[in-house]
Amino acid sequence: MPNRFKALILSVSLAVVLFMVAGGLVVRASDNNDGAYRQLGVYSEVLTRIRSEYVEEPNIPKVTDGALHGLLESLDANSSYLNPDQYKEFKDHKREGKADIGAAISKRFGYAAIIAVVPGGPADKAGIEGSDIIESVENRSTRDMSLAEIRDKLSGTPGSNVSLSIVRARRAEPQKMTVTREVAAYPPVSDKMLEDQIGYIKADVLNKGKAQEIASRAKALQRQGAKKLILDLRDCADGDEAEGVAVANLFLNHGTIAYLQGQKYPRQTFNADPSRAVTNLPLVVMVNRGTAGPAEIVAGAIMENGRGDLVGDKTFGVGSVQKLIEIPDGSALILSIAKYYTPSGKAIQDTAITPNVLVADADQDAVLPDDDSGTPSTDQERKLEKQHEDDQLHKAIDVLKTRQAKS
Repeated sequence: MPNRFKALILSVSLAVVLFMVAGGLVVRASDNNDGAYRQLGVYSEVLTRIRSEYVEEPNIPKVTDGALHGLLESLDANSSYLNPDQYKEFKDHKREGKADIGAAISKRFGYAAIIAVVPGGPADKAGIEGSDIIESVENRSTRDMSLAEIRDKLSGTPGSNVSLSIVRARRAEPQKMTVTREVAAYPPVSDKMLEDQIGYIKADVLNKGKAQEIASRAKALQRQGAKKLILDLRDCADGDEAEGVAVANLFLNHGTIAYLQGQKYPRQTFNADPSRAVTNLPLVVMVNRGTAGPAEIVAGAIMENGRGDLVGDKTFGVGSVQKLIEIPDGSALILSIAKYYTPSGKAIQDTAITPNVLVADADQDAVLPDDDSGTPSTDQERKLEKQHEDDQLHKAIDVLKTRQAKS
């Protein structure tokens, strides 16, 4: 049975990718088994033609690897195929140090995309920013790599280097740079008092423990006299989905926060626990294109429950659960088996979160540094200018000024 299954997978995946490359060949899938069996006949015919009539003898193992890679990536960015060598390396890396470049990675336009960087992390020190594209890792194009393999290549032992080629809009050529991997050191949640008795809380990641930090900051701000709150989740793309649910619950004393569901994954609903709520002050949550994953769960829950306003730009769109499936030949599939949905039933992975008060992100298309020695002062000055010209924060303050604090 395993051999028959493997042969079926190889044939189907190869044909799918060939159809995508060739174009013009469109096969309509049927929901019944007869339709599926009819398509297998077409796939088999295509494979036979390749082997007998291609201009030269095809490298079937290489073509098959590419076919499986394309098949899985056509499902979603997080689904991946790892051939036996890649899977062995993947497992070996898991046993090594947990150092990486300090950035949340996904795929856009076929290449690795930076969602957001961890402040003070290796990528941040190198001048890499959210929305940058990693064109290659160690001189290998990320277009030819699965997301799992890309993340694997970016991780390694603490202090080791990885060479990257970074693309940013309005720059003619990719910028070569070397980044030194470090063990993640996530910054703590910060807070301050703004004008009009508005408390401001900033979280850069939502890893384990951040819900408790945010709760402590919210309570401290209320003791200082805060009558309204801003939760800044811009460029917050890393962390744990369970922590996102916990953070949302801090501001919700009822209602659905999110739910998780898949074709064969029973629906799991996350409802607000009144005992875990810490404040009912008027609230604004800030998001942008660098907001992803756990932070999107928070944003969707707050907005769709009518608990507060969402100010900023449309988020990135990350929210699914993966399962690793080993194949008898030593390869493996990483397959998305469930997605996170907002209370109204929108799949975060598919639609992201659109704020009810839209304010575009600051321009992120400035040029990269011209050398690999670090971020020049001009880049630091540009970041400071963006902070001073924070239209999104100004808008969040204006929105809160129009709302009355609850008793």
